[in-house]
Amino acid sequence: MNRQLVWLRSDLRCADNPALHTALAKGPVIACFVLSPAQWQQHDDAACKVDFWLRNLTALQVELAALNIPLKLLDCPLWQDLPSALLSFCQQHEISAVHVNHEYPVNEQTRDARCAEELRQHGIGFYPQHGNALAAPGSVLTNAGGVFKVFSQFRKCLFKHWEISGSPTPLPYPQAQAPLPISSDAVPSQVAGFAKPSQALIDLWPAGSAAAHERLRQFTEQHLHAYKDQRDMPALPGTSQLSAYLVAGVLSLRQCLYSAQMANQGHYADGSAGTVHWISELIWREFYLHITAGYPRVSRHRAFRPETELVAWRDAPDDLAAWQQGQTGVPIVDAAMRQLLATGWMHNRLRMISAMFLTKNLLIDWREGERWFMQHLIDGDLAANNGGWQWSASTGTDAAPYFRVFNPVSQSQRNDPDGAFIRHWLPELNSLDNKAIHQPPQGLFAPSGYPAPIVDLASSRERAIAAFQALPKASEVA
Repeated sequence: MNRQLVWLRSDLRCADNPALHTALAKGPVIACFVLSPAQWQQHDDAACKVDFWLRNLTALQVELAALNIPLKLLDCPLWQDLPSALLSFCQQHEISAVHVNHEYPVNEQTRDARCAEELRQHGIGFYPQHGNALAAPGSVLTNAGGVFKVFSQFRKCLFKHWEISGSPTPLPYPQAQAPLPISSDAVPSQVAGFAKPSQALIDLWPAGSAAAHERLRQFTEQHLHAYKDQRDMPALPGTSQLSAYLVAGVLSLRQCLYSAQMANQGHYADGSAGTVHWISELIWREFYLHITAGYPRVSRHRAFRPETELVAWRDAPDDLAAWQQGQTGVPIVDAAMRQLLATGWMHNRLRMISAMFLTKNLLIDWREGERWFMQHLIDGDLAANNGGWQWSASTGTDAAPYFRVFNPVSQSQRNDPDGAFIRHWLPELNSLDNKAIHQPPQGLFAPSGYPAPIVDLASSRERAIAAFQALPKASEVA
């Protein structure tokens, strides 16, 4: 028996799935997904994200059935027990080889290495593919052979590779195989430890490849070319809102890149300014993936820049709680945080504003914010989330300089000029005019039911700058 197993993880798709493509070329295929709720809790995965996985698994099961590929579920709460559990599964189903698409955080790499070793000791092959990246980590390197630390240099090198070999294109949709005498398992609608999100949130994120590709089509046809001008305005539909589908692997980066190029006469570096900017955002996601693969410490709650481990972060639980619940008295920050709680998602510009407010104005450790985002984001991804937080906190690779501190009021005035976004999420401010809504009056004229600012923006900015200026130089830190 030459059965192949496709172990699905963050690649819940049939189209452009290198692990599935390779497996089908080797023999009859079974697919499996591992349910690991205890591990997911350790990783701070959000309940809405786990629900999204399960809903997409249900949709994927239908696609796989059309290809005569059964989908099996393997219960293994913690990954430390997975090597033996996966071996037993493979022996039970007479599997000769396991195919996966790489995942790059350190826990995932350790898990795969242990599983591969256990399987190979029993004569079962383990074959990883780089199915969730535009380029394999380790293939885009500096002249000295290191991983790029600066995004613009990384993008330039990636484009040089594409000039020589062509930009990556999606694999064709697979052909059906002959039926197997194996039935699929029922996908649960919920797993222990993860509450079912509200129906309103679920409705915002329809599952399945058809929904994902329809969202991609609508974005490329209706909003892509205006992306550069509208991407920072949270009240407008200026962003793709595809991140949840990319993180779950319902869409691949290759599919998104290809769609953007087709809307731009095949170009990726010039042409439509909106398209070029969106492709750069895809490459930012790729950049952080390469950083995660090349620098394991970012998976271990470590600052990328070692000297910034010495920042004197404040222990301010009341301020942290106010930020978490959208009660800081700074409207654009509070609106952003309430959007996150209600929808499982936050506009990218607001992620930067709210992150910089926490780490600079409140001087609270970026790891607190990183964890809170992961616990609530439907698109929570270690590489992108960590990269964004360390950028805002000035602790990461290619990060904002420590003296660059967003003023949330001016950011609000620039990107939500009539307060439409704020009014949607903070109805208690609806009586304010377009100027006052960004910085509500205090005292006698303060709006009822809305808190006063918990921090002075100017003095807190100076406090943050002083905290970073007090750090030793990078060369002085071993």
